Amino acid sequence: MAPYRTTRVLAALPEPLYRSLVWLDVRLAMLFSVGLPLVLLIWASVRKEGSLVRLLGIYWKVASLLLLATLLLTDRRPLGFVVALLAQLLVVVSVWFWVDLNEELADLPPWRPLPLTVRIWRWSLTVWALLGALLSATALGCMGPGALAQSRCAVWIQPPLGLHRHVQGLFAFIFGGEWTPAVAAFIGYVGLVAYVVGLLQWLLVRLPKQGRIAGDF
Repeated sequence: MAPYRTTRVLAALPEPLYRSLVWLDVRLAMLFSVGLPLVLLIWASVRKEGSLVRLLGIYWKVASLLLLATLLLTDRRPLGFVVALLAQLLVVVSVWFWVDLNEELADLPPWRPLPLTVRIWRWSLTVWALLGALLSATALGCMGPGALAQSRCAVWIQPPLGLHRHVQGLFAFIFGGEWTPAVAAFIGYVGLVAYVVGLLQWLLVRLPKQGRIAGDF
């Protein structure tokens, strides 16, 4: 009940404060879900820390769902709100679920810069993702007919559209084609289907056999 009450409180916030929280969530997402894990993956690869490379590789596979949500929201597809919420919950699971990787990380010297930074990142990511999921849950009401015209719903579309404008110019420069919101949504749907198929294959085939062992996830 506590998450439900928290979601109701967030939804009842004054619009300027609500808008500020959405943009804060976007900036924290860029830091904890894109910037830091990319740096950590490169760092772990250079240091040849196998367990950390595997953990971060799994994270990136799961976090790709955040990109799919962004692609769907670019074309104002309501499904993007659900995907964004699920993505934030799944990234938390992805960094804590694995018994073997947790044990290997626990065995690394805690004072070494790389393992220490990974630990700090995991906890920071967890806090951001759970709080972000509560905030994202308030956007589920934007899935109704005509709801996207409301200012509270429109604020969720602004960050994906801003990213789209940057990608549009880069896409036109490199490929000489046009990157439209419809194209972004199409790729998002195709990617989501592939994602769901892969997830079901892992849940139904690999998880019963391997349990909470990362293996070749």
